[in-house]
Amino acid sequence: MRKLRIGMISFAHSHGNSYLRELMKLNEVELVGIYDPVYDRVASHIEAYGIPYYDDHLELLATDIEAVVICSENAEHGRYTADAARAGKHVLCEKPLGVSLEQMQGMIDICRMNQVQLMTAFPCRYLAAARDAKTAVAEGAIGDVLAIKGTNKGRMPGRWFIDPALSGGGAVLDHTVHVMDLMNWIVQSEPEEVYAEVGELFHDNLGIDDAGMIHVKFRNGVIGTLDPSWSRPNGYIHGADVTMELIGTKGVISMDGFAQANEIYSSESGKTSLSFWGDGMDGPLVQDFVRALLKGENVPISGEDGLKSTAVALASYESAKLGRPVKVNFV
Repeated sequence: MRKLRIGMISFAHSHGNSYLRELMKLNEVELVGIYDPVYDRVASHIEAYGIPYYDDHLELLATDIEAVVICSENAEHGRYTADAARAGKHVLCEKPLGVSLEQMQGMIDICRMNQVQLMTAFPCRYLAAARDAKTAVAEGAIGDVLAIKGTNKGRMPGRWFIDPALSGGGAVLDHTVHVMDLMNWIVQSEPEEVYAEVGELFHDNLGIDDAGMIHVKFRNGVIGTLDPSWSRPNGYIHGADVTMELIGTKGVISMDGFAQANEIYSSESGKTSLSFWGDGMDGPLVQDFVRALLKGENVPISGEDGLKSTAVALASYESAKLGRPVKVNFV
């Protein structure tokens, strides 16, 4: 069996830990090396799996790996992707794809120029409820979709996420992209206009947005609303949600991506928590990336998909600043 040789660049984003665990389960993958400028973030993985550590990502890219998984701070996605593309390596990049339209288009262009593939990490596409909702819409179960109400509310993550120089934005950039990608994917139409309210409501002196309400109009007439706020307190039963209500001419679909969970009551902690037992999403995501590369096929979630959803978040900031609806730009 041919194995796909993969390296990992940065574990700044916590999804890197999950992607690593899922990749280690695949017989068709060989993890060749890990780079992270902060060794402590990856020390446990190095020790547990015996994967070589690199303190320079260019040295990792100089090996015979075929692809990299990038989970760095958002602002670094462009630099790492460009270096990987120049070295002839395919890329799976954490969301949001970038922090500006210019950066994201540059990532897409340099990957195309060097004939490598760029996949955006949107694991929510692999939630069973999301896939079932897409199938039902495609089969006409609710007629023509008229409107979608979505949420991706979560806890305030702290760390580099609240440093604009590294994150590029707060809750609106962090949480818009997941559900907006689901909306794009399900309605199969591009967003064309956005009106948004953005602010700091839930945390004192944060210095970056932790709340937003986004209204988007698609080219086919569908209207969408989305709450991407960091509004969940640390003690809340679940850290984040992914929900959509799709309203059609013949019915309604209510989707809750994390509803497959047991409630755990603990006298020791004095809190209730949720234990998710449903189908995972990170495993199928990396499996699809690996499968596409081994078969010489196009990756299922492109860089263009990443740009399209992030463009809505960027337009939301512009709308909030101007106090009016704005067109969504993709270039």
